[in-house]
Amino acid sequence: MKNGVVIVGAGHAGVQAAASLREDGYDGPVILVGDEDELPYHKPPLSKTFIKDAEARPQPLRGEAFYTGSAIDYRPGVRIDRIDAGRRSLDIAGGGALAFDHLILATGSRPRTLPLPGADLSGVLSLRSLADARLIRDLSAQNDEVVILGGGFIGLEIAATLRAAGRTVTVVEAVDRLLGRAVAPVVASHVRQRLEATGVRILTGTSIARLDGENGHVTAAITSSGERLPARMVIVGVGAVPNLELAQAADLGIANGIRVDHQMRTSMPEILAIGDAASYRHWLTGGDVRLESVQNATDQARLAARTISGHTDAYSAVPWFWSDIGDMKLQMVGLTAGGDSHVVLGDLPDNKFSIYHYAGDRLLGIESVNRPGDHMLGRKMLGAGFSPTPETVAMGPEGLKAALAAFQQDEPARAAG
Repeated sequence: MKNGVVIVGAGHAGVQAAASLREDGYDGPVILVGDEDELPYHKPPLSKTFIKDAEARPQPLRGEAFYTGSAIDYRPGVRIDRIDAGRRSLDIAGGGALAFDHLILATGSRPRTLPLPGADLSGVLSLRSLADARLIRDLSAQNDEVVILGGGFIGLEIAATLRAAGRTVTVVEAVDRLLGRAVAPVVASHVRQRLEATGVRILTGTSIARLDGENGHVTAAITSSGERLPARMVIVGVGAVPNLELAQAADLGIANGIRVDHQMRTSMPEILAIGDAASYRHWLTGGDVRLESVQNATDQARLAARTISGHTDAYSAVPWFWSDIGDMKLQMVGLTAGGDSHVVLGDLPDNKFSIYHYAGDRLLGIESVNRPGDHMLGRKMLGAGFSPTPETVAMGPEGLKAALAAFQQDEPARAAG
């Protein structure tokens, strides 16, 4: 084992995998390859403070000294063309090869494109990278009218940020509500009301027929009903697609992502996949999922490092997510698909509440708005396998904490019996 580990992708997942390998005592070569020229950086701030503040700088995931001090060979601005699995080698774009003993694919995802007439006009942007965020920041500083296509987390975060900076913002969503299947209808409705109160115009159940422009620059989005929405900038935020091309060409198993087992191994055991591009059978639901979140990326990265270091742990992290939209901190824990009932704790008018989702008597997950304590407690409850009754939820945080403590105290007896 002289070629060590090569990690393709220098986002949250890739950087955490490199760090965790060293933390776990791996002493072979670790090479981290990224296609951007930047030092790896935090992505969540890009849709918020970064695009609003002309003085904002990217926040590095790790300082430059970390890579040299940990003997991690970080190679920016490098694109991989092909995986030669048989030879355990990567072909580098522009020439050269990179051998590996283990390969971690942390290739992430990219914004989904819309096949619209006018989509190639200047001023039509998506947000994936620091370069994209700089373009959005620069263009929004010069123009007042912005149309955002897509009512998901990224689109709404940008909408709230640009509206707070004084821009005229219209959000266009093709389905009949915001945030699709990401949150419960009551949460989506609340988010819409808060955004509209700030002056964001929101059109749901509306599609865009084309984008118009002058001199090569976008000037308006035209809805399918013919309404003209003036815009000197159109931001496309209609979801993401996983970057699977390398894995597909190498004949790795694919199923809505790069298929991995409970230790993050692909169909070729010396190749692992983590983060947005990885698809796996989730322990919490028993269903196949592909999750796009920082938590999922970093937890899978830690496990992949342990797998390479010889451990046999199975992936068991509780999934959680967050989004900051205006004055709302949304925090989600668990996976709520398949729920058939819910309990509300808190007060919607006060902009502080949580939704506890159930399938029968089993707690699936919790969605919180400005109630971080509920979120943290929910992570503990789901991690322990504890499902409080709706009556216990109604008792509030103190009652839930007491019930969880009692459940954990009785755990030895349950295990024995």
